[in-house]
Amino acid sequence: MRSQLFLQNPAYAGAYVYGRRQKDPSRCRPGSLTGTVKVAIADWAVCLRSAHPGYISWEEFMANQRRLADNVAHFEAGHAGVPRKGAALLQGIAVCGRCGRRMSMRYTGPNADYPVYCCRSDRDQEGSALCQEVRALAVDALVQRVVLDALVPDQIEIALAAAGQLEQESRQLERQWALRVERARYEAERARRQYDAVEPENRLVARSLERAWEERLRVAEAVEQEHARWRGQEPLLIGPAECAGLQALGENLPRIWNAATTSAADRKRILRFVIREVVLDQKRTRGQVWLKIVWQTGATSEHHVQRRVHTYRNYIDIDRLRQRIVELNAEQKMDAEIAAILNQEGFVAARGCAFKGENVWLLRTRWGIPTVKINGVDKNPRRWPDGSFSIQGAAAELGLTPQTVFDYLARGLLAGRQLAKGQPWQIELSDEQISQLRNRVRRTKHSKKEAS
Repeated sequence: MRSQLFLQNPAYAGAYVYGRRQKDPSRCRPGSLTGTVKVAIADWAVCLRSAHPGYISWEEFMANQRRLADNVAHFEAGHAGVPRKGAALLQGIAVCGRCGRRMSMRYTGPNADYPVYCCRSDRDQEGSALCQEVRALAVDALVQRVVLDALVPDQIEIALAAAGQLEQESRQLERQWALRVERARYEAERARRQYDAVEPENRLVARSLERAWEERLRVAEAVEQEHARWRGQEPLLIGPAECAGLQALGENLPRIWNAATTSAADRKRILRFVIREVVLDQKRTRGQVWLKIVWQTGATSEHHVQRRVHTYRNYIDIDRLRQRIVELNAEQKMDAEIAAILNQEGFVAARGCAFKGENVWLLRTRWGIPTVKINGVDKNPRRWPDGSFSIQGAAAELGLTPQTVFDYLARGLLAGRQLAKGQPWQIELSDEQISQLRNRVRRTKHSKKEAS
């Protein structure tokens, strides 16, 4: 706490100030010393820089204040907060694409292994439903891939060349702003000299010149404020030292990022060096999360990532998926084969995993796509062309009901196979097996007759 007081003291930067705190009447209570609040630096009554030798410059002091304000322990709008040990890569810099508020975090799952970005401002402030929730794992993986790809040496060279051009344009604009500020100050100084030169007896002229002087001062102050706002919105300029550091970072970043000694908080710190914030919106496009990365340079890039859905009604490309399954089914592909082809073509199942034969069978059943049977749409024959028996054929051969044949298959008394789920059974029966099973059936019937 004492070190923080040193960092927040402007005397440490060689400045004399007055008015850092003041009384807030709305917080004052009778007989108590409460009600003292901090005042923003821009509202200090007196701020004399370089009043005495300091340990750091005023610019370093202001940078420290911005960092201290950003490292708030509690959630606060406009501040990313200090990077923490949680797995969510965008903690503190995720922004809701629906309402523009900063998103908070929560972790789900039995062991809290699954981070989720939440926009709960509407619920907290108005008691309404959540604005949106975005699962973090797929989004974090995409952002990580984009950052590592952007910081490879070749991309860094291109980015530095573009940054050099931006720097030249920024310097030209800075010169134009400097001329505007100088012009406004000159006009204010000229008005002051005119006011000082007038005789006190000429009160009417003096009042007119005083009003003109005040107007010039207001104009000069407005120009300086506009200049300050413009500088705050300008892209980050990169010097020679930063260029060399970025080139070295591009060569070593993948190794550093994936090192076992690099913690989640370290990765977040690295990320914040290049990314200012990431805007998320999972309701803009069906089945996708739309995200916009705002880089520290001021540039932006838009991306999409397929999200997990609970139902195929929200699947990103359901029409193309259905058409592809119909085409592959018409080519007499089995469900497992269709699933393998879909995976090769880049399709992903609803919950974000690879397709399996069971997924294809479920979709065919839901959409009413008939299976491609061995015998087309005809009834099952007694025996298949390869000599195996159908369910009906085995039941007739053994003197059983079809349901009993299914029971024998489940108990392992019969050996059979299906080309795919929903396909007809092909049961292997030798003459010896047929004789043994017929005897078993006769003994079972005889035992039941004696028992009755």
